[in-house]
Amino acid sequence: MKVVVVGAGPAGIRAVEQLVRSGVTPIWIEEGPDGGGRVTQRPPSGFTRTNAQLYGADAGRAKRQHATLDALKARTDWRPDTLVWNIRPGDRVLHTLANGAAQGEVTYDALILCTGAMDRVLPLPGWTLPNVTTLGGAQVALKSQGVGIGSKPVLIGTGPLLWLTALQYAKAGAKPVLVLDTTDIITKARFGAGMLWNAPTLLRGMGMYASLKARGVRMAEDATPLAIEGVDGVTAVHWRDAAWKEHVTPCDAVALGWGLKPEAQLADLAGVPFDYDDTQQNWVPRADAAGRTPVEGVFLAGDGAGIGGAEVAELAGARAGLAVLADAHLPSDAALTKHIDGRLRTERRFRRALEQAFPYPARLAARMEDSTPLCRCEVITAGDLRRAAAEEAPELNRAKAFSRIGMGRCQGRLCGPPAAVVLANALGVEVEEVGRLRGQPPVKPVPVAQVG
Repeated sequence: MKVVVVGAGPAGIRAVEQLVRSGVTPIWIEEGPDGGGRVTQRPPSGFTRTNAQLYGADAGRAKRQHATLDALKARTDWRPDTLVWNIRPGDRVLHTLANGAAQGEVTYDALILCTGAMDRVLPLPGWTLPNVTTLGGAQVALKSQGVGIGSKPVLIGTGPLLWLTALQYAKAGAKPVLVLDTTDIITKARFGAGMLWNAPTLLRGMGMYASLKARGVRMAEDATPLAIEGVDGVTAVHWRDAAWKEHVTPCDAVALGWGLKPEAQLADLAGVPFDYDDTQQNWVPRADAAGRTPVEGVFLAGDGAGIGGAEVAELAGARAGLAVLADAHLPSDAALTKHIDGRLRTERRFRRALEQAFPYPARLAARMEDSTPLCRCEVITAGDLRRAAAEEAPELNRAKAFSRIGMGRCQGRLCGPPAAVVLANALGVEVEEVGRLRGQPPVKPVPVAQVG
């Protein structure tokens, strides 16, 4: 049986672990030079900061994951620095590129996609300035390069990743001058009880918040970011507090992030149908609790199948590996399967409460100024998209034809979610009704000479 696992983050590691235990030698494809995922991203060799300094409360998990990763590589067909840029599901074929060179076709009997997630952003005036990045980008800089995005950064968004990044920067010596949280405290308190389904994680989040306060990090809740100011780089953030008073805070960098969205382009190319999740305000590929999709032989695990976090990704990766084994009538651990199913049910309840407590601020996206650059790749403004709506573009892909929204290098990864909100508001319909930008190969830019 030929199994391919795409991704070597928490989900990929645990999926491969189950396969190897049953004697399967999978092809293991990772786009980066090494595995580990984003939360426990592995630093380059020679990096001097300790696991405790890099990962904080996740240091133990990072150590275990990295040890498992290293142990598994020799028992798989390990292919780092390799991009899967297309899938032909009818033929069960992947197209790959390694170090800029085409590697030919990779066939599979079963495919587990563990493609992870990326930051979800809300475009603001000035967000295309140098020294503006996402929260995830700010973490990558700190973990994999040992640098901060600035010495006086402002962090804007909502959710645990906002607090975590702020605390990591404060510990690294680049204390944020301001953390702007767009969610009000009443919303957080309203859904806080639902997060008791995972009390340790809830307490950890409360601890991060308390640590930021203890370190003197200025934090504003129910805040509205108005603009990022500067000419050749970031100089300040213009914002409004809960009392409707405006402020200008000097800074030298900004990180943005309102939760995460699945990196699901490969699932799209594999023919997996998508459903709109009202709670997450995300389009997610359809899969059952074990990771099986309606497309035979295709399985999903981790945040690429719907946002759940690193702990859930590990559980879902193991569960998808067990599902592949069970479907192939190979030895699988029935007791572990039952245990994971129970854990995942509990985690889904926790995640629902978390998403409700830290919602994506669709109201701010809907009110975006016409002049705000919405699609930075093609320099399409919110006004351009609204004009496309006036020209009878009833859904996002039609609006793409009118305006070129999502036709750039990122293929709508950044602009897709806020563009859907802007278009839906202009049309007076629900976000779900305008659809999503459909995936197209190649999923990321590749040399024309290598794919012609």
